[in-house]
Amino acid sequence: MAGTGHTQLRGDDVLLRVRDLVVQFPAGRKRVVHAVSEVTFDVAEGETLGIVGESGCGKSTVARAIIRLVDITAGEVRFQGQDLAGLEGEDLRRVRPSLQMIFQDPISSLNPRRRVRDVIGEGLAVWGDEIGSWSLDRIDELMEAVGVEARYGDRRPHEFSGGQCQRIGIARALALDPKVLICDEPVSALDVSIQAQILNLIQDMKRRYGLTVLFISHDLSVVKNVSDRIVVMYLGKVCEIGSTEELYSRPAHPYTRALLASIPEPAPTVDVSEGDIGDELPSATAPPSGCRFHTRCPRATDVCRDVEPVTEQIGDADHFVACHHPVAAEVAVRAP
Repeated sequence: MAGTGHTQLRGDDVLLRVRDLVVQFPAGRKRVVHAVSEVTFDVAEGETLGIVGESGCGKSTVARAIIRLVDITAGEVRFQGQDLAGLEGEDLRRVRPSLQMIFQDPISSLNPRRRVRDVIGEGLAVWGDEIGSWSLDRIDELMEAVGVEARYGDRRPHEFSGGQCQRIGIARALALDPKVLICDEPVSALDVSIQAQILNLIQDMKRRYGLTVLFISHDLSVVKNVSDRIVVMYLGKVCEIGSTEELYSRPAHPYTRALLASIPEPAPTVDVSEGDIGDELPSATAPPSGCRFHTRCPRATDVCRDVEPVTEQIGDADHFVACHHPVAAEVAVRAP
């Protein structure tokens, strides 16, 4: 699943460009966790790009690397043409307001000692008139926009439900008028009854504020409803990239098909039996050679064990797959 430049979007509308991103963590005794390995994708201005995969695939690490919450081992992250991987100090600080994040756990992501009005306005208080003046009217506007009554601004996070805390987290992320909003599993910790409300809110905020969204989830059924394109990751590598419609109607990688088969109402293009790949995820400290999915793949052959697949285009659409034996037999894999 080697990263290549073949997944680049056409045109000049690319806002965020990730190239051969590598993130590794020391694990003691000279061992290394290969969290992200040569990940490549583009995000066009105004689109929602979903990143999916099971726990441990590296999707959240990709998000944190983009905004430099974790160190980048190698590769590039270009935002508006500027490589964030090489920025430090004040240069990095000045870019960060444009890239904001909504975290997975809405309650623990808020300072329990502070009133929510202060939590939302902290970024504005720090930046002052450089981005937008700190004012109660601005904070109240944001609270009302996300569905939390401004009269509750003096309350603290523990006085709100999980769904309300996530709304407050969204307001905080929007306070500095970002260009990119990174949503790291924003509904996985919420009740099912609240999830749809938060997803609809994120969509509404995207339209209202002209956002570009990177949406991370382990649930393909959730990503389907909010994403324009989807990146499928497995054990730190990209397996497949394509439009939401293309990925659901013609999934090519066996792992993508397994994820689709695991949905309670699987896509009509896959059989429920394709989700039976076992639960033994290889260790990220010693990832398998060749295709990292070959230890669980029902279509694996010797070439899968020995040779890492190259990302290639499928058909005529912007649909790419890293697999020696793609399942989509009705379309041919052709070299880019």
